[in-house]
Amino acid sequence: MKARELKELSEDELFRKEDELKDQLFKLRFQHALGQLEDNLKLRNIRRDIARIKTIIKEKSKGTE
Repeated sequence: MKARELKELSEDELFRKEDELKDQLFKLRFQHALGQLEDNLKLRNIRRDIARIKTIIKEKSKGTE
């Protein structure tokens, strides 16, 4: 997801999105451990999306957008 798209979301939506991505990351890690994951880039992309969301949440809570 692009940072621009994430900045348009409210904090509640960002928290929900973060929870969804964390759940997805857990499932992908499990698949990776079992050797069933075909695309390893998904793990990296989801981790980066979670980091983006956390950054935007922190910016919004400080009031700097």
